[in-house]
Amino acid sequence: MATNPQVAPVNSFIGGLPRRLVTDGLLSDEQARELQLKVQKNGAHFVSLAVEQKLIPAVRLAEVASQEFGTPLIDLDAINIDVAVLKTVSEKLLRSHHVLPLHVRGKKMYVALSDPTQLQALDEVKFATGFITEGILVEDDKLTKAIEAAVTAVQATSLQSGDEDLENLEIEGGETEEGPDTAADVDDAPVIRYVNKVLVDGINRGASDIHFEPYEKKFRIRYRMDGELKEIANPPVQMAGRLAARLKVMSRMDLAERRVPQDGRIKLKLSANKAIDFRVSTCPTLWGEKIVMRILDPSSAMLGIDALGYEPVQKAHYLKALSKPQGMILVTGPTGSGKTVSLYTGLNILNDEGTNISTAEDPCEINLPGVNQVNVNVKQGLTFAVALKAFLRQDPDVIMVGEIRDLETAEIAIKAAQTGHLVLSTLHTNDAPQTLTRLLNMGVPAYNVASCVTLIIAQRLARKLCKTCKTPDTVPREELLKEGFTEDQISAPDFMIYRAKGCDQCNDGYKGRTGIYQVMPVTDAIARAIMEGGNAINIADQAQKEGVADLRQSALKKVLDGAIDLTEANRVTVD
Repeated sequence: MATNPQVAPVNSFIGGLPRRLVTDGLLSDEQARELQLKVQKNGAHFVSLAVEQKLIPAVRLAEVASQEFGTPLIDLDAINIDVAVLKTVSEKLLRSHHVLPLHVRGKKMYVALSDPTQLQALDEVKFATGFITEGILVEDDKLTKAIEAAVTAVQATSLQSGDEDLENLEIEGGETEEGPDTAADVDDAPVIRYVNKVLVDGINRGASDIHFEPYEKKFRIRYRMDGELKEIANPPVQMAGRLAARLKVMSRMDLAERRVPQDGRIKLKLSANKAIDFRVSTCPTLWGEKIVMRILDPSSAMLGIDALGYEPVQKAHYLKALSKPQGMILVTGPTGSGKTVSLYTGLNILNDEGTNISTAEDPCEINLPGVNQVNVNVKQGLTFAVALKAFLRQDPDVIMVGEIRDLETAEIAIKAAQTGHLVLSTLHTNDAPQTLTRLLNMGVPAYNVASCVTLIIAQRLARKLCKTCKTPDTVPREELLKEGFTEDQISAPDFMIYRAKGCDQCNDGYKGRTGIYQVMPVTDAIARAIMEGGNAINIADQAQKEGVADLRQSALKKVLDGAIDLTEANRVTVD
């Protein structure tokens, strides 16, 4: 006798919400499996299909879903939705994911959905808006009507100007490099808006760099503000490729090349009178391309020397060296210490109709009208030395070399300084005295160093204390003496140092940065020490006798002035 085939248990075929509906007797096993097949085949939403086919009342389905997943259930008819919130999400996203933003509270956006398992929908809304998203369960039929009403309301208003501004920012980049196969990946309005928003926000918040970093299960965006990296967003990791593609298109990079690093530039025009340049670098990592953007604000060179943090004596030394018709000014310090801004501030002072200024850089970071700027390209044979030789044939008055890296470049720069030109350049050394011995170690004769170098500036950047919230700091007398303060300074009646506190107007107690400088003129006594074979210690001792403050002393002076705290002084200088 034939036997009926055994019916498989429900959990062998279905799970989640469909399984709960079958368990509660609201759907048959066959109906649940049929709906799931349609979802997989057509990309439809399970809840919407169940309601559309009238298999379950929408209100009953919503109640079960709320109980199963613990998601709060509300009556959508009782909610007044703000059109300004609706416009933050595109019509395409609303319809494709069947979601509706309800309201924003702080950094969180509450999003209505009828299927609590649609986590990808919440991620997409988070990506498009930048808000943290939280799902609120509503009845599917009411959600459908609300989405249609929302689309109509947004179309009937003029509140889309903000998004249009972000989409239509004028960008000088690599749109011409885009091929037909990649257009669909990068010409995506939400991606364009999001990338532009990240760039504009970075500019407005005073960031110096923007990092786009993909990992296996996470994608993060960080700003470097006041020298410190801060995580500001976590787009869905699935968007890493689309974001990288958009940035590479903007930067005129090869979209198809993902195996080697690339460099590019972007010019973002914010208004008729202001444009910001970005230097863009990609690096292939284990989980995708990391992209770092350096924000190059030309206005930083226009701030003037008074905004850089020089002490009056240091400022006087710099201006005196700039006023000389010949000689060499060297700026030294680690990467990110503000050397370029110091050099360009000097160039801006010299930049007038009667002065021919040429620069060779790798790459040019600040665009300064009136200055002839050359990008070094080693692959094409355009090295610093080659550029310098070309400059000397073009009747220069002032020459700026991005960095003296080798003996050939150093010798040509020295020759230029000896033949009636003012030369500005950089070296990577810890302080001013070491810069002179570095040139000697490179092979430059001592008499050339002593006769040509007129001024050396060693510098660091320290975070300034927020003027609104900085608070007095109490440090034991013994510790203050160990830090380098003198008895006279500590005993002064007005002695007071401050520490960071933090408020809503700063970054953890800091706001902006200031320079810490060692400005050392090469005097006759220092020149004699060089000619006699003196080392960096001998030169430093002579500079101290002449009243030149080293980096540590300059940092402690900033602490006494209340500009920085002792923590920052210790971070950027070594006693």
